[in-house]
Amino acid sequence: QVQLVESGGGLVQAGDSLKLSCAASGQTFTFSRYVMGWFRQAPGKERDFVASINWSGSSTRYGDSVKGRFTISRDNAKNTMYLQMNSLKPEDTAKYYCARTRAIIMTSQRSDYDIWGQGTQVTVSS
Repeated sequence: QVQLVESGGGLVQAGDSLKLSCAASGQTFTFSRYVMGWFRQAPGKERDFVASINWSGSSTRYGDSVKGRFTISRDNAKNTMYLQMNSLKPEDTAKYYCARTRAIIMTSQRSDYDIWGQGTQVTVSS
């Protein structure tokens, strides 16, 4: 059974930093073979693309609202993906989800991702 578990969320002030982790597990899941992504969903809103990373970590893609502030990375030896979030703003408040896609490109389309974690809450106060 494939499982993704996010951690690292919390309550911070505007301008602070936070680092999220996404740990992958499952006997049939070879983490290093897949493009992975981060999405976020605020109450009453759609689940939006945040960032994605290719299998080796050599290439990344970001949503416009987080470019220059967030950094996605991965450690295939640890089956873990990360999201370093700097200069946080109140509008970054959301539940953050990691996800796996079978696509070979760093897609930003939510429907391309087939396995999701349960999410971790990030709240940024002003």
